[in-house]
Amino acid sequence: MPALCRDCLTTFASGRRCPACGRPRVLSHDELWDLSIAHMDCDAFYASVEKRDNPELADKPVIIGGGRRGVVSTACYVARIRGVRSAMPMFKALQVCPDAVVIKPRMSVYAEASRAIRAMMEELTPAIEPLSLDEAFLDLTGTARLHGAPPAVMLAQLVKRMKAELGLTGSIGLSHNKFLAKIASDLDKPRGFSIIGVAETQAFLRPKPVRLIWGVGAATQSQLEKAGIRTFDDLLRWEQRDLAARFGSMGDRLWHLARGEDQRRVTRNAPMKSISNETTFSDDTADPDILDGHLWRMAEKVSDRAKAKGLAGRVVTLKIKRRDFKLITRRHALPEPTQIADRIYRTARPMFEQIQDQGPFRLIGCGISDLVPEDQADRLPDLLDPQAAQRARAEKATDTLRAKFGEGVILKGRALR
Repeated sequence: MPALCRDCLTTFASGRRCPACGRPRVLSHDELWDLSIAHMDCDAFYASVEKRDNPELADKPVIIGGGRRGVVSTACYVARIRGVRSAMPMFKALQVCPDAVVIKPRMSVYAEASRAIRAMMEELTPAIEPLSLDEAFLDLTGTARLHGAPPAVMLAQLVKRMKAELGLTGSIGLSHNKFLAKIASDLDKPRGFSIIGVAETQAFLRPKPVRLIWGVGAATQSQLEKAGIRTFDDLLRWEQRDLAARFGSMGDRLWHLARGEDQRRVTRNAPMKSISNETTFSDDTADPDILDGHLWRMAEKVSDRAKAKGLAGRVVTLKIKRRDFKLITRRHALPEPTQIADRIYRTARPMFEQIQDQGPFRLIGCGISDLVPEDQADRLPDLLDPQAAQRARAEKATDTLRAKFGEGVILKGRALR
C-alpha cells in the first residue's frame, strides 16, 4: 500500500513509521497516488491567527466575535472542547467557557494571511475555488508531471509550508469529487489529512447521517427525518423519481450524493450568489431611528461591495432576528437589478415597517441576490418615484468624492443615527 510521511514527505511502499525520519505521521491508502480533488480547511483560522500573533494566548480558550450580545465567529480548539461552537450566541459561549479570551475580528489581518495561503496554492494548481478566507477546493488533476510528485505529496507540502512560513495549520480532504473531499477534510481536524477513495465510497457513506451533506441544515434535516431519512443508507432505499417528487431539485441532488456522485467541477471564478451585511446589537432595540440608521448603513455597505465587484441584484432581502432568536426574512424582487444604496434602502425599509412592531430585535441585515453584471442595472426610469434618478446621480457623484477624499467626506444624516 503506498505511503507518505507527512513530516518529511518521504514516499515508501508501506509501514506505520517513516523509514527516513522514524515519525508516525504516515498516510497510507490504496488510491493515494490516484486521487486529485482536494479540500483544504484551515484549523480555527481566526483564532489561530490571534494565537500566532500573541503567544500568550497559546494555551488559553480564545473566542473571536462581537460583544456579549454578538455571536461566535470562531473559537480555538481549547474553547471548542469546553462546548463553544461557531454561530453560538456570545452569552451562551461565555456560560460554558467563562474564562475565554474574547477578541474582536481583525478582518484585514485574516485577509492578509488568506492571501499568503492562496499564493502557496497557486504554485500547485490554477484550479482553485475559494469558499471563504480559510478554505478552498483544489483540483490537481494532471499536475504530477509538472511537480514531479503526486497531488497527495504536494498537498502535504502545502500544509507543511503553511505551518513553517505562516505559523498556521490546515486539514486536507482528498477524494475523487468535491462532495467527498469536503467531508474528508473534517474527519481528522486539526492538522488532519483524510482520504475517501473510489472503492470505499459506498461503504463509507452508508451508515453516515445525512447532515454530513453540505447545505443540509436543521430545517432540511427535519424534513428528511419526517420522510424516515436519517442516514445515507435510508436515502439509498428511495427511487430517484420519488425523492424528486418529494423534495424537488434537492431530491435529485440527494439521490446522486447518496451514491457518492458529484459532477461539479472545481471552478476558479465561481459566481457570487448574494451580497449582504448584518449587525448584531449590544442590547436589543426597537428604537425606529436606531434601526433605520443601521438599515441605511448596511444598504450602503452592500452597495459599495456590489459596485466594487461590478455587480447588481434583482432581489433585495431583509433579515431580522427577534429577542427570542426567531429569524424573520423578507424578500422583494425589483423590476430591474440595482446596485444603488438609495434603492436598496428604499426597498428594504417598507419590508421592515411591516414587522417593526415585533421587536425588540437583536440583529438586522439586508442584502441583494440574483446577481447580474452592473451594465444591466438601473437603466429604466422609476415612474412611481420621479426623484429616484436624481438621487442615483447624486449617489454616484458622492462615490467619486469618497474615492478621492475618503469615506467620511460626505455622510447622510440617517447614517449618524
